[in-house]
Amino acid sequence: MNKPVIADKKPALMELEPGKYFWCKCGQSKKQTFCDGSHQGTDFTPLAFEIVEKKKVALCNCKYTNNPPYCDGTHSKL
Repeated sequence: MNKPVIADKKPALMELEPGKYFWCKCGQSKKQTFCDGSHQGTDFTPLAFEIVEKKKVALCNCKYTNNPPYCDGTHSKL
C-alpha cells in the first residue's frame, strides 16, 4: 500500500480539547480521523499533533491535504 485510502471526501469537523492526538495518514482506521493502528504492515505512520487550547478544527479525511492534519479543500478535486 503506497497511497492512502480516502476515508471520506469531507473533513471531520470537531472541537478538540488540549492534548496530543495522532491523525490517521493511511485512511484505514476505524476511528477516523484518528489512528487505531490499522496502518500496521504498511509504510504509513500516524501524524502526531498537539492542541494547546480548546478549538474547533476541520481534520482531513481524504488524506491528500497539503496541510496535514488539517483540511485544505483537496477533497473537492478528487
